[in-house]
Amino acid sequence: MTNETNHLDITLLGKEYRVACPPDEHDALLSAVAYVDEKMRDIAEKTRSRIAERIAVMAALNIAHEYLSQTHAAAETNPQAGSETTLDIGAVKRRISGMEAELDAVLAPQAKLI
Repeated sequence: MTNETNHLDITLLGKEYRVACPPDEHDALLSAVAYVDEKMRDIAEKTRSRIAERIAVMAALNIAHEYLSQTHAAAETNPQAGSETTLDIGAVKRRISGMEAELDAVLAPQAKLI
């Protein structure tokens, strides 16, 4: 992973990408890349899928779920620190499950091609 002035070359699931990133944020981005890559590899292994787009979407959904669960738990622990909007975690989880089911249905024919 090399860097230039405002770009950073990263690798996710064996594929290289160049992303815009200020030099002072390189370390934070590399930490995020390592976390996302680990999630993607776990999903690829568990699902035995080789469809990068599906793996990326599933990783994004899992990371969003983790984030929202932590945010919800923090808001329950300290309600004064929460924002004025209320988040229905159950609804978010149902929505994520629905998205996963839709992805499986749409991508299943593609998996047979590999």
